[in-house]
Amino acid sequence: MLFIPFPFAVAIVLLVLFAAVFKRDDDRPANLPFLTLILASALQSVLSGLRWGYGIQSVMYVTPLVAAIIPPLVYAGVSQLIRRSAQPPLVRIGIHCLPAILVLILMILWRDAIDVVLVLVFIGYAIAILRLMRPGMDALRLAAFDEARPTYYAILLAAATLLLSAILDTFVAFDLIWSHGRHAATLIAGGNLAALIILSVAAAAASRGRAAKDVPETVEAPKADAGDSETMAAIQALMIDRQVYQDQDLTLNKLARKAGLSARQISEAINRASGKNVSQYVNEFRIAAACRMLTETEKSVIEVMYAVGFQTKSNFNREFRRVTDITPLEWRKKTVSRQ
Repeated sequence: MLFIPFPFAVAIVLLVLFAAVFKRDDDRPANLPFLTLILASALQSVLSGLRWGYGIQSVMYVTPLVAAIIPPLVYAGVSQLIRRSAQPPLVRIGIHCLPAILVLILMILWRDAIDVVLVLVFIGYAIAILRLMRPGMDALRLAAFDEARPTYYAILLAAATLLLSAILDTFVAFDLIWSHGRHAATLIAGGNLAALIILSVAAAAASRGRAAKDVPETVEAPKADAGDSETMAAIQALMIDRQVYQDQDLTLNKLARKAGLSARQISEAINRASGKNVSQYVNEFRIAAACRMLTETEKSVIEVMYAVGFQTKSNFNREFRRVTDITPLEWRKKTVSRQ
């Protein structure tokens, strides 16, 4: 019977996950940092298997470098869903290469400091990601509203996993000092490999929130410093009169462009006026339209789901339950029986 060491099996699973994400059947641009993260995790898993499974110590010169690029890839993937930086791409790449460059320098000058630096890099990037997500789901200005919730929680999971990896690396470092690595292999196999899997799955889930391709559209002239009442009136007009919620790729940025307002202004006005985030607010218009269609037409639940702007049945059912406390089918049976 063919035996595949656990780290190599993990690498195979991650490569399959990469292929599944890469071949998704939609026309939206891929989140390249998240795709690269999955590949880097697969490579790290292979290196772990070579070192701890076969005693090939030479890979320890590569492993820290791969580890140093993982947190920047998570941050870059999240940034791609949140905003377009004003900095040139080469400058952004250069900044995020600094941890790997520092690790490379330490390999030559002070190897004992590498573990400490990696722990600080993982913690620093985790905190930076959590700071980006302080506005909640409204931070995902470039993610479709239908996918904002799972994307948001996937990003939080990724940040938590970076912190977990930092803790595990700290334990491994102390184990190498105190017991000459007696438990290091177990900690890496059971902890760091699990962290690589979680990070990759979180990246795959978060990558579903990637923005649609920019297409030419009519953009209203910007309105300066509109009050909450003006802002809410503009958004309600877009929802009721133009039914923009039917756009499956509607994002906070696209909504802001259509309204001629800033994304921040819309987010803050909706939050103050309704106590909801923008995703919940838009999805409630979608659910209201879905309720009407389920009652007044014979369209299937799937047809209704697509017609009102949802892309996946799981998201549609979850939001429908949040608003109505019942499923779409239960709604149809309940309302039709009254007629």
